[in-house]
Amino acid sequence: METAGAEFNSGKYAWWPAGTNHGGFEWKGNLKDANHGDGHNVYMQVKVEGYDWSRYNGKQKKTVPVGALNWAAPQRYTDDADMRVCRDRGSPRPDNCSPTKHFDR
Repeated sequence: METAGAEFNSGKYAWWPAGTNHGGFEWKGNLKDANHGDGHNVYMQVKVEGYDWSRYNGKQKKTVPVGALNWAAPQRYTDDADMRVCRDRGSPRPDNCSPTKHFDR
């Protein structure tokens, strides 16, 4: 996934069965600040069915490993998740994000 100034690569994901790792959506990969000169940070957003977006920050001018196991008790049997990578452009201007990638169990 990529957008101006931000990239997420080497991504992997897994849906865990309800009795393993809480039945959650697990993901990981590398989050890259693709434009070191713009002064903006990058972040990932992950949304699992029935919940709001969760945000995972990167580091300016670096590529860092990111990942999480997204779950809550009602999500044990969910079958939809969405992800996107974004560049945080600050409060006066809207952030730019990649197209949302959808995952089905």
